[in-house]
Amino acid sequence: MMVRRMGARILSGLNGNVAIPKQTGAGTHTWISTEGGAATETNQTFGQVTLAPKTLGAFTEMTRQLLLQSDPSVEQIVRQDLAMVLALAIDLAAINGSGASGQPEGVLQTTGIGDVAGGTNGLAPTWANIVNIWKEVAIDNADFGATGFMVNATTVGKLATTEKASGTAQFIVPDLPGPDGMTSIAGQRAGVSNQVPSNLTKGSGTDLSAIVYGNWADLLIGEWGTLDLLVDPYTSSASGTVRVSAFQSVDTAVRRAESFSAMQDAITV
Repeated sequence: MMVRRMGARILSGLNGNVAIPKQTGAGTHTWISTEGGAATETNQTFGQVTLAPKTLGAFTEMTRQLLLQSDPSVEQIVRQDLAMVLALAIDLAAINGSGASGQPEGVLQTTGIGDVAGGTNGLAPTWANIVNIWKEVAIDNADFGATGFMVNATTVGKLATTEKASGTAQFIVPDLPGPDGMTSIAGQRAGVSNQVPSNLTKGSGTDLSAIVYGNWADLLIGEWGTLDLLVDPYTSSASGTVRVSAFQSVDTAVRRAESFSAMQDAITV
């Protein structure tokens, strides 16, 4: 899960629905102009971020002949594949989950995050766009903590060949990602995940990508229990088929919308 690598806060071992407090308004200060003067009373305001379990699942079946003829490690391969499928699904939900049809609500669907619009039908991303994505977080005093960009591979390919200014040979992405899927943008960490959408639309523009920046510690991922794997030799016992099912109950939420911003109409192809 790239969001976890970027610093998303994992809340594990949860029971029941959870309400996480968040500050929605800061206190104010008073300059005292006279000796013996008093400061004006001020109060912070608080709200809540709620998490409720949302379950995803996947299963696969192994035939009797496959089990007979394959190495015993085939079951481990199946288990690992199902675990990967669910991890990618959680990654996608954390980034762009709709918040409907049983899905968590992702960063890009959260009301109030910073928005950097490219153009009516999208725009090829420029250095100015990247700076503005960062600025949307910085002007809200949220540019601290586990900060960084998240982009997809198509966007990396575009930014790695886009100069900051013409004729400088200084590219927005200076190096391609390493084996850990990390590179850098504007001196900040940049995680590369193809769960960052590349199929967005705007006007007549299609296949547009998102570029996300934020303090990823303000992305909460709640876990109820752990990854459940169930081996079922009975459902299809007439054919000797064994079914392996995987389930996980999670939810995601942004604790502070001001901690994130995004350009969601980047032309990268």
